[in-house]
Formats: sequence, structure tokens, C-alpha cells
Amino acid sequence: MRMRTWKNWLEEKKVLIADGGWGTELMKRGLKLGEVPEAWNIDHREDVLTVALSYVMAGAEILLTNTFGASPLKLTKVGLEHRAGEINRLGAEISREAAGNRALVFGSIGPTGEFMPPLGNATEMKWVNCFAAQAKSLATGGVDGIVIETMMDLAEARAALRATREYTSLPAVVCMTFDKGRRGYASMMGVRPEQAAAELERGGADIVGANCGAGIDQMTEVIRLMRPATTLPIWCKPNAGLPELIDGNTVYRETPEKMASQLRALVEAGASIIGGCCGSTPVHIRALVLERDRLIG
Repeated sequence: MRMRTWKNWLEEKKVLIADGGWGTELMKRGLKLGEVPEAWNIDHREDVLTVALSYVMAGAEILLTNTFGASPLKLTKVGLEHRAGEINRLGAEISREAAGNRALVFGSIGPTGEFMPPLGNATEMKWVNCFAAQAKSLATGGVDGIVIETMMDLAEARAALRATREYTSLPAVVCMTFDKGRRGYASMMGVRPEQAAAELERGGADIVGANCGAGIDQMTEVIRLMRPATTLPIWCKPNAGLPELIDGNTVYRETPEKMASQLRALVEAGASIIGGCCGSTPVHIRALVLERDRLIG
């Protein structure tokens, strides 16, 4: 299957199932609050591999990498920028080992935490150079594509897309995070779902979508807004419900059965690639696979 592309596999399956949450799974294995998850690619390789394998065994057809916060700019905040290349390459190699010929591997790139003026000092070229370094290291590690995810600023999302396009030959997914306010759904920086879908397609994305920020019911509404604005496949990874703080612990209450029961609605809204984000587990992903197979075969 390594010779397949995401396009012909999607054509065959009609709907692909991606993996679930990584941070919450690593926490179950001892990751502490404030610890850098991506550094586990170096220091806790077997734990990261175990998480990756658990999603492959659950039937995920697209597996991400433990590199969400591994851009050089993000790692600078914790004094690990000098190991950015190593962390990204190892993240790709670990997921590649777990996937074998059973799943595609897409390298995860998240936001840097930097902002353009007047909120910060970021520039487009600063972002492009940062994301280019990350994307090239992920490519060296053997990923099949790049997923730019949990973006709130369209300018930062476009910079990451530009870096992927100019410095690799890999397909690019670009996802943003939307919350529902008085005026409907928008990112923290005011970007609407339909606006993001249209502009990211014009920017050269292969797949657009949304992740995090909401449970599956809200995600269905977001996808319904994106669908008329783009001709591209739509990727979505909802949280397992909204987070709740119980006895000092963050809890996600949406069950695998609840998530799977909404798969049809997500597909009818326009989603082609469906997985889970925060709080979702291999059990959630297995439930999605079984429901997809039941609906589509």
C-alpha cells in the first residue's frame, strides 16, 4: 500500500478514517502537564510507537506524527530548537514503522504560537522558513503527506502551506479550528469556515478541513459551511466532546458509540476523511472504522 496515494485510496474507500488524539494518549503513558510531548520522540520512543500502533491496529488509514508542536519557533520556547530536525525526523520514522503497509503517514504541523503585528512580531517569511525546516525533516523521515492543523490565523496557515509546497513535493492538508459565537462559527482570529476553505484551496491545498475546538455535532455544522466553498476533499477531526475539568483532570465525555453514530451526518455534510482529536482514543477510531464499513462497505 505504500505505493498508493491518498487519492486512489480515497477513490476506492469513499471515506477514509484517520487516527485520534495523541496528547491525551501520551498522558495515559506518563506525559506530565507542561512536558513537551514531541520530546518523547527522543526520550520515550517506545511509548510513542505504542500510541501509533494502537491507531493502526484500530484500523486508521491515515496516521499522524507526534510533531504537532515541533516547529523550530515553538521549540525555541522550551530550549529545544537545536533538536527540531531530529524530533521531526524521529516522529516521522516512528509513525512510519507503526504504519508499515497498512496506513499512510501524514506529518503533523501545528501553530507556532507567534502572531503578526500588532499582536506579535511574526512575519510571513519567518513563518515560511520555520515551517519549511519542519516539513523537510518530516519528509526525510518518510511521511506520505503533511497535515497543517489547529490553525487559527489564515496568514499562518497559508505560510505553512507555502513552505510545504515550495520545499517538499508532498500533498498538503490544511485544517483550522473554529468556535461558535454570537455570529456563528469563526476561528479565534475571525476566519469563517467557508472563507478558510476557499482561500486555502486557492493557496494550493490538496485537502482542507477543520479539527479540534468542538465535538462531532458542532463539527458537522462547520463541515456543512465549508462544503459549498471548495471542490477539494474535506478532512475533519472533532474532539470527543467539549473538555470538562473534573477533580483537576480534563475529561472528554463523548463515547465511541456517540461519535460513530454521527459518521453518516458528517459524510452527508461533505467530509471525506474523518478522525478524532483531543480525547478520542483507538476505541473511538475503531468505532468509526466499523461504522464506515457498515455504511459504505
